[in-house]
Amino acid sequence: MKVLLIKDVYKLGRAGEIKKVAAGYGRNYLIPQGFAIPATPGSMRQAGRISEKATERRAALNEELSDVATVLNGKSLTFPVKAGETGRLYGSVSAEDIIKAIQENFEIELEKRQVETEPIRQLGSFSVPVHLTMDLVPEISVIIHREGELPGDEKDEEDMPEAAEEEADAKADKEASTAETAEQDNAEVAESVSLEEISTGDIMEEESTDAEVE
Repeated sequence: MKVLLIKDVYKLGRAGEIKKVAAGYGRNYLIPQGFAIPATPGSMRQAGRISEKATERRAALNEELSDVATVLNGKSLTFPVKAGETGRLYGSVSAEDIIKAIQENFEIELEKRQVETEPIRQLGSFSVPVHLTMDLVPEISVIIHREGELPGDEKDEEDMPEAAEEEADAKADKEASTAETAEQDNAEVAESVSLEEISTGDIMEEESTDAEVE
């Protein structure tokens, strides 16, 4: 279905734009939440006016929230948690937890839709965008560390698979080296046995020759 956006929607478009969306997304979310209206011939004639008004409103919000963006951008939030040996959390750090921490640390109130992140279930450092407006999207660093340890002791989420891969490669190299050494040892043993057999055969042949001479 086609809808006319009457508010800015992150990752979809700006107010005044006409967008084609899934019917369920449009009817069950965009329209009920006041983000869009059905794109009828009558509503589409209002697109220009809606876009103009939205641009003015956006400029005002950008100016109003610029200080908030400055406060949040580049800041860090730490969450001490319980986690297993692999770094997986016993639970998760959600968008609600991050919003609560922002309010407690910076006295800034946000809505859930403004903090874009899936529940974090792994130790590490994560960059989380905060959507104040379409133009103001400061990023904060969310550091998840094990209880009783200092932040930074854990590897970043992106580094963990690489470290695991390196460990697996080292293990494989070690196993290959061990197998090669064993193969060489077996070859040396086989060669030694072969030489012994040849030597024994030569002696028996010489003894047989001597007996015939006598």
